[in-house]
Amino acid sequence: MRRLTLFKMDIPYREPLRVTGLEFGVSHGTPTAAIVGSTRGDEVQQAFICANLVAGLKELEEGGALAEGSRILVIPCTNPLSLNVGSRFWPADGTDINRLFPGKADGETTELVAAGVFASLRGSAYGLQLCSFNQQGDFLPHVRVTRAGAVSEESLAIAGDFGLPCVVSRDPTPFDTGTLNYSWQSHGTNAFSLYSATTDRIDRTSAEQVVESVLRFLAARGILRTRVPRGSVSRQLDERELVDVRTMTGSGYLENNVVVGETVEKGQELGRVLDGLDAHVRERLVAPTSGRIFFCRTQALIQQRMVVYRIAPEA
Repeated sequence: MRRLTLFKMDIPYREPLRVTGLEFGVSHGTPTAAIVGSTRGDEVQQAFICANLVAGLKELEEGGALAEGSRILVIPCTNPLSLNVGSRFWPADGTDINRLFPGKADGETTELVAAGVFASLRGSAYGLQLCSFNQQGDFLPHVRVTRAGAVSEESLAIAGDFGLPCVVSRDPTPFDTGTLNYSWQSHGTNAFSLYSATTDRIDRTSAEQVVESVLRFLAARGILRTRVPRGSVSRQLDERELVDVRTMTGSGYLENNVVVGETVEKGQELGRVLDGLDAHVRERLVAPTSGRIFFCRTQALIQQRMVVYRIAPEA
C-alpha cells in the first residue's frame, strides 16, 4: 500500500487541503479499479467503509492476492474540509463537489478540487462510488447504475457481481451530468454507485456488507485472487418501479413503525405524523402495495408532500 497526495491546495483559514489516495498493486497507469468514498461533509459512513476497505485490501496485498498488473486506487474522502467542519457542502459557498465533475483546471475552488480528483480517476476500468441521497434517511444496501454512456448496459450486466440485494437502474436527468458517476461513464468507465444503510452515522453491519460486496466484485472481475463469501442474488429494478409513500395532510413529528429491509403488506401502517402542538395523529402512512422497505426517512420533523418511504414491490 502506498499513500498518495492526489490534490493539494492552500486555503486562507485552515491548513492546506489535501486529497489522499491509497494505492494497491502496480504504481503506474490508470487504475484497474477506483473506489471513492465521501464527496460531502456528512458522508461519515462512506468514509468509514473506505477505511475498512483499505484495511482489507492491505491484508490481501500482503498475502499476494492482487492479480498481476492490477492497480486499485481508494480515495476515502475527496472533501476533507467539509467533513472536518461538519458541513454537507463546501463551507464557503455551499457548492456540491459531486455536481461539478469533471471539474475545471481554471475554475472556482470546488471545480479545481473536482478536476484534481478526476485527473487521478480518468480512464479507470471500473469506478465505484459510495454515495448518499438528497433525502435524509436509511437505505436497503444496493448498487445503482445510471444509463449515462455506452458502457451502461455492460455495467448493468455485471452489477450482480456485488451480491447486494438490489441492482437499481435509472435514466439520467440534467441534474446528474456533473456527478462523478456520469463523468466516469462519459470517459468509458464502468461506473457503479453503492448505497449503504446510513450516511451521517456509522452502521457497522451495513458497512461490512458493502466492504464485502466490493471485494466480491473485485474478485469476480479478476482483480483479486481470493474467495469471498457468496452474496445475495440481486434483484434488478428500474427506479420507476419503486413505490413512494408521501405525507399528504401537513407537517409534524414523524413516528416510524418499520425499518429498512422489512417486508410489509398492502394496507399496513408504516408510520404516523403527529401534530407539533398536541401530538394528535394528523396522518397514518399506509403501504399502498406489498413489498420490502427500500428507503425510510429518519428525520424527526416531516413536511407535507415529502417522500417518507420507498417500497420495492413484490416481484
